[in-house]
Amino acid sequence: MTVTPLPADHPKVAFGKVGVLLVNLGTPDGTDKVSMRRYLKQFLSDKRVIEWSRVFWYPILYGIVLNTRPAKVGKAYETIWNKDLNESYLRTYTRSQAEKMAASLAGHDNLVVDWAMRYGQPSIPERMEALKQAGCEKILLFPLYPQYAAATTATVNDEAFRLLLKSRWQPALRTVPPYHDDPVYIESLANSIQTHLATLDWEPEVVLTSFHGIPQSYFKKGDPYHCQCYKTARLLRERLGWSKDKLQVTFQSRFGPEEWLQPYTDKTVEALGQKGIKRIAVMNPGFVSDCLETLEEIAVEAAETFHHAGGEKFTHIPCLNDSDDGMRVLEHVVCRELGGWVDVAAPEAVSLGRVLGAPSI
Repeated sequence: MTVTPLPADHPKVAFGKVGVLLVNLGTPDGTDKVSMRRYLKQFLSDKRVIEWSRVFWYPILYGIVLNTRPAKVGKAYETIWNKDLNESYLRTYTRSQAEKMAASLAGHDNLVVDWAMRYGQPSIPERMEALKQAGCEKILLFPLYPQYAAATTATVNDEAFRLLLKSRWQPALRTVPPYHDDPVYIESLANSIQTHLATLDWEPEVVLTSFHGIPQSYFKKGDPYHCQCYKTARLLRERLGWSKDKLQVTFQSRFGPEEWLQPYTDKTVEALGQKGIKRIAVMNPGFVSDCLETLEEIAVEAAETFHHAGGEKFTHIPCLNDSDDGMRVLEHVVCRELGGWVDVAAPEAVSLGRVLGAPSI
């Protein structure tokens, strides 16, 4: 008699795999009003994003915001839409990052790499369920944010945990911590700056590191985001050997009547032009992939603001995206966090980390 691990009538069960799920903020499915409204509704209904009382916020959201912003935001997306694939570049880059990581780790048969969006499609529950069906008993959840914020990293984790609450057979779950001071990340940012500036026939007098803002009230409640942004900028400044005047920190994308983290990017860009600064560059270290906030708000709107204020030369330094530098960072973090689950390493990144040494406090 042949001994089998399961009875003959037992449902087929896949097992023995480890999943890696890359998760970015989200994207609308199209630039039309219906798609934009659906996306904004999900995004702006999240209590991690808007912490106001629902009694106060929902009448504003459903009575004003969702009736006015979809058309406006849709037009902005239309200017930076990936027409070839009919999707946002955030979706394009996130998919590419997952595909490149899967190819890089292809030698490990028990690893499955996938991607999802916190808002929009593909959703976190959908892809986590797909990983589970593929036999993933362990899942590494990677919120693609170098700096931690409750409105970004935490809400990704929340969505995954909500799925586990309903799961009878839960996979083991690890969440990736912030990597704002990781030497490999800092080195890749520095390399991206130097590579981009080398393509110009002029040198910027000021380089702004523009991070997405959060309300001051969130920071005062204990959110570490502000401190982690400044640490990233400090380490990057030290790596490049630049002064505080050369590499400055600003915050963008404020929304609503609250006071947000300052200095504001748009106000700083305008002030620099008015002060007689003629040449600036802006980068977005907190964004893993280029998106509406980088390609339209910075590369277009901030450039126009600077020129109108008297500036002459403006350049936007692209995000790391799916470049070699960008993938080196993501693979380094994933390989580190898989420790104990999978014996895997990213040789280039590990070697680079040894050269740079541990991050300073």
